[in-house]
Amino acid sequence: MQSRVEDNAISRESPTAFTRQSRVEGSPLGSEPPRTFTRQSRVEGELVDIKPRRTFTRQSRWIVAPPEELDGGPISWNQICGSACIARLLLRKGFANATEVEAFLQPRLKSLRDPFLLPNMQAAVTRVLAALDRHERVVLFGDYDVDGVTSIALLAETLRAYGGTPELFLPLRMEEGYGLSPESVERCLEVYHPQLLIALDCGTSSVSEIADLTRRGVDAIVLDHHEPKSALPQCVAIVNPKIDPESRFHYLCSVGIVFKLCHALLKTRPLRDFDLKSKLDLVALGTVADIVPLRQENRVLVQRGAMEIGRMSRIGLDKLMHVAGVRPPILAADIGYRLGPRLNAAGRLSTAEKSLRLLLTHDEGEAAALATELDQHNRERQQVEHQIFAAATEMIDKQFDATQDAAVVAGARGWHPGVLGIVASRIVRRYHRPAIVIGFDDHGAGKGSGRSIEGLNLVEALSCCANTLDKYGGHGMAAGLALREENFDRFAEAFCSTARELLSEEALEPCLRLDYELAFTEIDVEFLRWHEMLQPFGNGNPQPLFFARAVEPVAPPRVANEKHLIFRLRQGDRHRRAVYFDGVANQLPVPPWDIAFRIGADEYDGETLVAMHIEAVRSAERI
Repeated sequence: MQSRVEDNAISRESPTAFTRQSRVEGSPLGSEPPRTFTRQSRVEGELVDIKPRRTFTRQSRWIVAPPEELDGGPISWNQICGSACIARLLLRKGFANATEVEAFLQPRLKSLRDPFLLPNMQAAVTRVLAALDRHERVVLFGDYDVDGVTSIALLAETLRAYGGTPELFLPLRMEEGYGLSPESVERCLEVYHPQLLIALDCGTSSVSEIADLTRRGVDAIVLDHHEPKSALPQCVAIVNPKIDPESRFHYLCSVGIVFKLCHALLKTRPLRDFDLKSKLDLVALGTVADIVPLRQENRVLVQRGAMEIGRMSRIGLDKLMHVAGVRPPILAADIGYRLGPRLNAAGRLSTAEKSLRLLLTHDEGEAAALATELDQHNRERQQVEHQIFAAATEMIDKQFDATQDAAVVAGARGWHPGVLGIVASRIVRRYHRPAIVIGFDDHGAGKGSGRSIEGLNLVEALSCCANTLDKYGGHGMAAGLALREENFDRFAEAFCSTARELLSEEALEPCLRLDYELAFTEIDVEFLRWHEMLQPFGNGNPQPLFFARAVEPVAPPRVANEKHLIFRLRQGDRHRRAVYFDGVANQLPVPPWDIAFRIGADEYDGETLVAMHIEAVRSAERI
């Protein structure tokens, strides 16, 4: 299926457009699975939604997890927690003993493992210290996303504390592309003439580029978390847990690996006046923004890093929080939906230099100006993203068949490569299918981004299509690629065929998976306290989604911002206030209802209240 019309996708004229979907057998499917964390910000007189919301159709199946038996296991749950609901949520995480439960509920920095357990860490530390001792020209070569920018900032601040003067280099997304491309490497060498190049959040797949560096007398260290391919670069050290199947650190993103390197440097050569803990704000930013699992050490790093952000000691983040409407306490959702997108926006549309400067500056005036610029970049990014998403979905909707299509590939000339990952994410949420979105330039060169659903590893799927691609790489759930326009049809057919083979009917069916049936009588401030101990929520630790049966609105809802509904709900003799974001766009069934909802803390007039956020509504089912 291919549609071709002329000119730019985001102009008034129609784009050159291509769509592909793969076919599987099965019954009609709905469109979207549930998202995880949510948060309501209260502003005088209005409600502000800080994340994209999603609507579940009646075609989505509601599946309530059965209540597990709490007695008879190795953990005495009644001694840990007085809430059966919280105990069951913890039980499902598979803890072996009460000590592991305690470590989860109260993350501590002392639980962090020895950084030298990472592959090749000793070689990296030895070479970095030698470069410092010999006053070599060192370049930190990063990526333009939040993980890459925070990685540069963290290592730069650490090396400067040792008296080093590293140069900082970011590739230009539009002109040079991702990572150690030949163009970016050439510019880096021409400007800085490095003796040691440290690649951050890139480099694992750069075999030929690093070989070229070596031939030209430049040593290279790679600190990265992307999936390795069959061959690895020959360099001083590749500190990437994914090159070692036995490594315990596969969940770390690049800034987490850089933190480990800094820890290893300090263990080898301590600095009296340098506090690495104060740099955890950078680690939390990169970890949440890169959507890596918030488990094990990532959980510790993000929780403590969010506290550092809340202290507002980094002037650039303080100013960014102000323009983004973020205030302490800082949640992972604030990073993922407020701070992260603004830090990412500059690199998506032009260069990430402003984001890096914001994180490193000590000048209040510069910080305020940069924060304002990044906020404006984010608004521009949203506009471009919305235009491309509208163009893509218009094309896809003409051909998509939920009963048969297992993947979506869409492309057009003029689509800005900087926002295609976000567009792909929105397409995945809309259709509940793996999605590849590609933008082609006037010469037929295409750059694309992909996002996946559970059950399909994107890097593995793309490897099956490698003969149609110029370049690809990434993670199981997110990847990037490059290809020529003339290879689009072959690639789309190969990718969709792979998706058809790897995805089961169950994986393609959107389900609303509910963690626990929670009665209104169980919801109070004490329950909220236990709920908040499960934070930070995100990938690998989703916010619980609850289910309440047979509720009714006491009165017609109040409309906020022309799109949100504010309810007073009743279940039996208990009443609760609830917000249904974007509820105006959804047709409500006749009461009584079953509702899917999440809870959170809401500060109002100095009092902590339990906020209820409705995710979905259906007609109440008879018991």
